[in-house]
Order: sequence, then structure tokens, then C-alpha cells
Amino acid sequence: MTTVALAVTDGMLHFELSVAHEVFGTAPAGVPGPWYDLVVCGPGAVRAGRFLLEPDHGLDRLPYADTVIVPGWADVDEEPPADLLDAVRAAHEAGARVASLCTGAFVLAAAGLLDGLRATTHWAHTRVLAERHPRVTVDPDVLYVDNGSVLTSAGKAAALDLCLHLVRLDRGASVTNTVARRLVVPPHRDGGQAQFVATPVPAPGRHPLAALLPWVLERLDQPLTVEDLARQARMSSRHLGRHFRSVTGTTPLQWLLAQRIRYAQELLETTDDGVDRIAAATGMGTATTLRRHFNRTVGVPPDTYRRTFRTRAHPHVSP
Repeated sequence: MTTVALAVTDGMLHFELSVAHEVFGTAPAGVPGPWYDLVVCGPGAVRAGRFLLEPDHGLDRLPYADTVIVPGWADVDEEPPADLLDAVRAAHEAGARVASLCTGAFVLAAAGLLDGLRATTHWAHTRVLAERHPRVTVDPDVLYVDNGSVLTSAGKAAALDLCLHLVRLDRGASVTNTVARRLVVPPHRDGGQAQFVATPVPAPGRHPLAALLPWVLERLDQPLTVEDLARQARMSSRHLGRHFRSVTGTTPLQWLLAQRIRYAQELLETTDDGVDRIAAATGMGTATTLRRHFNRTVGVPPDTYRRTFRTRAHPHVSP
């Protein structure tokens, strides 16, 4: 029987903790053989949000587990406690497979387990993780990263994706499908977390692009160039580029493409328009161009995105 240990302490997120407990703590009906032996390890009574948790063992039990799971860490600006970091390190050195869920990646990074590795966390915190731990290669677009003995997941529902991935590694696809059916979720999701991230538009304010950006958003169906934007803003292309970097953090063309993709997402969610019509409405020109840029940016094709995020008000979609 494989032992899975949940490493808990004050400041853990209860959702991710519950996800791991649901997957590894309950044997699905009809699955032959023993299920996981799930143990909860902590320094004593632990508060997770409004819930009080009584661990089965102390943190010193972690090195004896086959798999150690670190749930989400509530405050990424707070340093994880030393006893948790020591226990997670000791478990990894003893040969345990260590996985973090959501912002639990900050615990693994603080313990040094992610140095030199690729990792992910909730998209809202990927930049902070990368800045604080420069030896970690942070990928903001994936649902989870498997480095073999160290794994990390993106936020919230991606914790379930990673837990199902672990079951797939241990017990195979058939058992994973059974677990997914019991949880009423897909055993595998297409794409990464980029499809869930809204592309920001700078709020109106007193900056050099305050008048230009709304003008561009009203003309996304037109083949705009950097020169067109610079002419409208009455500045040189080089000067325009500097202002775009300052206000949006990116180049004029990258920002323009992001807004075209954002508008395409909105049309896919709320209209019956086919991909050709959406390509024209967003200034992409052809369906082929839209599909290429959409898939590269969002991580899934337009048709897959539409099936996932389609509103109930528009159940029928034209081909």
C-alpha cells in the first residue's frame, strides 16, 4: 500500500487540502486491491481557514511516506515555518515523491526543492515566485509540472489535475477514469491555465496612452500597425514603444495581439459566429491565422475554448 502524507501547518488553504484528501483518502468503488494509506502530518492542531484540523502524526512522519503533498500556502508573502521546510526536505532526501498544490510551490521553493527545475503555481503568483526564487524556471501557462520526484500544480482546480495525474502514474488510466467519474470531472483537461487568465486593459488614467488605448479597442477589426498607433498618438514609433512598456509591460504589437485574442474569447463565449467571422471581427484576417495565434496564446484551439466556456444563453453554435 502506497502511503500519501499531507504536510499541513497553520496557513494552508483548505480547498487544496480537501482535494488531496478526497482523491487519496477514499477508495473508489470497484477498484481492486488496496487504495492509498493517507496520513495527515502536522506540528499539532492546525487551522486551515475556518477549519481546525487534527493531524494523525507529527511532521517527522513525512520521510516515511512514499508521496508527500504540500497544499496551498495562504500568504505567499509569509515565510513557511522552518520545521515544515526541514520535514519536506528530509522527505525528499529519503526518496519520497513531493508534490505541491497551487501556492504550495512557495514551500517547495523555500525548501530548495525547485532549484534548477521547471515549476508552476497559480497564475496570479507566478511572477512573485519567479522573482523571489530566480533559480526556479516558472512556467505560468501549464496546469502542472512533473519533474519526476518533484511536482507542482497551478491554482485551485489544477490541484485536482495533478492529483489525478499521480493516480494515473501509480494505478493507470483505467483507475484514474474511475476516480474522475466519481468526482464528476474530466480525467484530463486540455490546455493550460492561460485560458483562464483575463488579458488586462489598463484602467483609464493620466498616462500618455489614455486616449490611444480606447481608440485601438474600437478598431480591432482593422489591420492596425505600430505606425498607425504612433500617428494617432502623435509620437514617434520608438517613443510609443517606450510608453507601451511603461504602461502595459509589453510592446504595442504584443498588446494589440492580446486584445484581439481577448475579443475573440468574448465572441466565442457569447455569440454564434463561426471562426471565419470572428477572425474578421478581431482583425486576424483568416480562420487559419486566428487558430494559430489563439492556440499558441491560450493553449487550446478556438473550438475547444468555445465548448469549455460557452454560456448557457447560446447553446447552439454555427459551424
